[in-house]
Amino acid sequence: MNSDATFSPLFTDLYELTMMAAYQENHMTANATFSLFIRGYEQLNRGYFIAAGLQDALRSLEQLRFSQGEIEYLQRLNLFPGSFIRTLPDFRFTGDVWAMPEGTICFSDEPLMEVTAPIAEAQLVETFLINIIGFQTNIATKAARCIHAAKGRPIVDFSLRRTQGLDAGMQVARSTYIAGFSGTSNVLAARRYDIPVSGTMAHSFVLAFCNDGDAFQAYARTFPDDSVFLIDTRHVLQGAHDAVNIAKIMAENGHHLKGVRIDSGDMVESSRQVRHILDEAGLQQVRVIATSGFDEYKIEKTLASGAAIDAFGVGANIGVSSDSPFLDVVYKMVRYHDRDVRKTSPGKTTLAGEKQVFRRMNADGSPTEDIIACRNEVIEGAEPLLEKVMTGGRCKHPLPSLAQIRAKIQSSLSAIDQRYTSLQQPARYPVHLSRNLSALQL
Repeated sequence: MNSDATFSPLFTDLYELTMMAAYQENHMTANATFSLFIRGYEQLNRGYFIAAGLQDALRSLEQLRFSQGEIEYLQRLNLFPGSFIRTLPDFRFTGDVWAMPEGTICFSDEPLMEVTAPIAEAQLVETFLINIIGFQTNIATKAARCIHAAKGRPIVDFSLRRTQGLDAGMQVARSTYIAGFSGTSNVLAARRYDIPVSGTMAHSFVLAFCNDGDAFQAYARTFPDDSVFLIDTRHVLQGAHDAVNIAKIMAENGHHLKGVRIDSGDMVESSRQVRHILDEAGLQQVRVIATSGFDEYKIEKTLASGAAIDAFGVGANIGVSSDSPFLDVVYKMVRYHDRDVRKTSPGKTTLAGEKQVFRRMNADGSPTEDIIACRNEVIEGAEPLLEKVMTGGRCKHPLPSLAQIRAKIQSSLSAIDQRYTSLQQPARYPVHLSRNLSALQL
């Protein structure tokens, strides 16, 4: 959700609003608790998830208001009772939110968030919470997997032109950065979130000149200390030699070429040949950057085949999470008034009751198992993961910086057993129900 824009309560499905009106008409004003979680995901190669999007969600909840224009639109639909329309100018979100802090490693079926509020308020926010938390969690997880595959090599988000909408482009830049990417090509996101901005040149720039050397020299004249040459427009090896020639001219004037980019062809063989050309010329400090169709699978395969690549640009495959374009995130009522409730539909059963998630750790700090428990339980020797982050519609504490979230993710991923972070057929991390929560389901 764009943090510079006012969030609209009309960013919702119609049935959220019709249910609100029906709750009011039937004098249902008691508190309800809803649990947001990722429904079982065994079919994909996802051994874990990275909880993300909480900051945008909380800011949106705080500013949730119906404008006069929005109220007039709803009135023109001739769908809602007048008594419901008249309550909208005073609508505010006044609920409490428990959530896993952004950057927490989490697993299927665990509540990432629980919302307790008057039932109409808790109902209205379903759609946008699923949208925000689900999308950013998906992208952050995909990005973390790319970081794992790159084995310490920098990765830059180049996805903006193919993300599915303007707001998605902003959320992708933020989510990939907290997961460990080095920067983004998205200038607006770089400014808004204080993310390092990165870019090179396009093939069109090279084609505007008669040969690669002239293009490189012109670019270096404008950006003498920040040039990365795109060398595969005509022929990658000739482009590499031209890059060497211009790099030597730059060095004579006290400047240094930062890198060369390869965007097509056999990445393994091309990168090795280009690396040899650069090293033979004494340009060991010039990085070989690879782009075009990379994701965690291609990065892993390319490096395992011996590619001489120093950094990656990852585009569409991260921006749309190509192998898993959505998460089955759901938001289900688990308590209303004084009753614990659950859905019992075949294949879609839910867990009744307000919950807490506890994590057991080894002595070295690595997670060993999670226990989904009742909210008021205490599990000895285990750490509770859900924190109360909002009371009465207001955030309880200052929100962490992106740098703090990023550090949390890096620390958490370094601690978890690699059986669960494998890109292919990861082991299933143990998640259990406590005895009390199990008894509540009977």
